[in-house]
Amino acid sequence: MNLIIDKLILLACCLAIYLTGRTFTHDIAPVLLAIIFTCLLSYVEKQRSRVTLTMAFTFCSLIMPWTCVFLPLICYDSLFSKKPWVCLLSLVPLSLFWPHAIMTVNVVICVLFLLSASLKHRTMAYERMKNNYYGLRDTTKEMSLRLKQQNQDLLKKQDNEVTVATLGERNRIAREIHDNVGHLLSRALLQIGALLTVNRNDQTKEALSTLKDTLSEAMSSIRSSVHDLHDESIDLRTQVTDLAHKFTFCPVSLDYSVQNKPGSKLNYALISIAKEALSNIVRHSDATHAEMTLREHPAFYQLIISDNGSVRSNQPNRGIGLKNINDRVESFHGLLNIETRKGFQLFISIPKEGNRS
Repeated sequence: MNLIIDKLILLACCLAIYLTGRTFTHDIAPVLLAIIFTCLLSYVEKQRSRVTLTMAFTFCSLIMPWTCVFLPLICYDSLFSKKPWVCLLSLVPLSLFWPHAIMTVNVVICVLFLLSASLKHRTMAYERMKNNYYGLRDTTKEMSLRLKQQNQDLLKKQDNEVTVATLGERNRIAREIHDNVGHLLSRALLQIGALLTVNRNDQTKEALSTLKDTLSEAMSSIRSSVHDLHDESIDLRTQVTDLAHKFTFCPVSLDYSVQNKPGSKLNYALISIAKEALSNIVRHSDATHAEMTLREHPAFYQLIISDNGSVRSNQPNRGIGLKNINDRVESFHGLLNIETRKGFQLFISIPKEGNRS
């Protein structure tokens, strides 16, 4: 836009000089040539084309001397470019024009050359400033987005660490209750059982029997609480990630995308299936890379474990490990598919309904 404004200013000034001249004021050809060439110079982008157009207009100035008035406009595009020497060609027609023109016209043409150079320099400085501003704005926006993403990653990592710490503490409490309180209650039940055996007093036996029932109920309640704590302390993502990281036979790529907890029983099953599948890779495969994908879909969970190893057996479904995997999948009314076209691949899908307990 600034280039167009600059050229309009130069065109108006050149046209004013042309109209004040005593010779060729009735000839419209120089004006049309100037407008056509300046439009073409604004349209083309290749430097070679601009040089050709500038040289062509300079040649026209040799034929029609008063066309020299518009040379400041035509040379505008070549100023401060990679080939500024093109502007020096305008001195040839100007040297022929100046002796026949009045001094005022010659001075004004020189002033217009200076004006053209000033406008071009100002416009180029503005364009550089604008590009720097846009570059700085884009860089700032990119850094802002990157910082925002890093903050989200840190918050997510912090939440995961808190979750892992909480689950670990639950598991520790469950072990403490099981090892200490559970053993004490078991010993107390054995002692009461011994007292019931040696005691002959009916009233004492009845009291001891009531106490034994109370302790048995407490023992059952503690066992239930310990099992619940232990089940809640198992995080599927943590366990699967730990399996992938500790698998040293070959690198394992993990793709985990589960939002809702499947449930304790299904958690155990998925972890056991993943362990069995990775063990099969160690025992039966020559793979150099494996992939494990665990995704949640609207109606089912999907577990895919694959490797790039060669299939050594023509009947891969007869392995004991695969039979155990199939039994676990069937217990949840799921489906197991095996493919051996590109390595060994297990496709497991387990419906959500009824598998959250």
